Amino acid sequence: MSTPLFLERFFANRFVNRIAHKAVFALVMGLCLVWSAAFALRPQAAPARTASFHEWPSQWDGAALRPLALSEVERRFAERFPGAIARLTDGRQTLVLREVNAPTRMLHPAADCYRALGYRIEREHLSRDAQGRLWRCFITEGPGAQKLRVCERIVDAEGAAFTDTSAWYWAAASGRSRGPWQAVTLARPIE
Repeated sequence: MSTPLFLERFFANRFVNRIAHKAVFALVMGLCLVWSAAFALRPQAAPARTASFHEWPSQWDGAALRPLALSEVERRFAERFPGAIARLTDGRQTLVLREVNAPTRMLHPAADCYRALGYRIEREHLSRDAQGRLWRCFITEGPGAQKLRVCERIVDAEGAAFTDTSAWYWAAASGRSRGPWQAVTLARPIE
């Protein structure tokens, strides 16, 4: 079986063929580059904004809760947060509730937030409450502020609890913990 004369001439190792093949390859690569750039630069449709309404609990451990306004910094943070955030109080303590829809590094330990605001963190420890729930707690005192006892935990959709944010993140990212997750931070003044 012999090769047709056309193919033999087309693939012959001659200077003209080598230049022609490289030119065709460069043209195809250029078209791919233009196609990719056009796709990347095309105007994106604004993502559909989900309703910002979220129903939060009306009581915590038997005490009625009332909502508190988020600060400007908290509102800006909440706009990018993959879930919902609320501040509530039962008159004795402040609760920060976060519903988390996806594993995220935006959910970090409360101690990091307090340190960033200039608070000193002392006596970090694990503690059980009257209901037997395990919490990560610490004492904090800020510039000119009274001391607070701050406790936090994260609970997944199946009821598994985490007191360490990093352990929660890796369990959620690897699929061992399923969401949505509820992160609770309690801050109570120490008298």
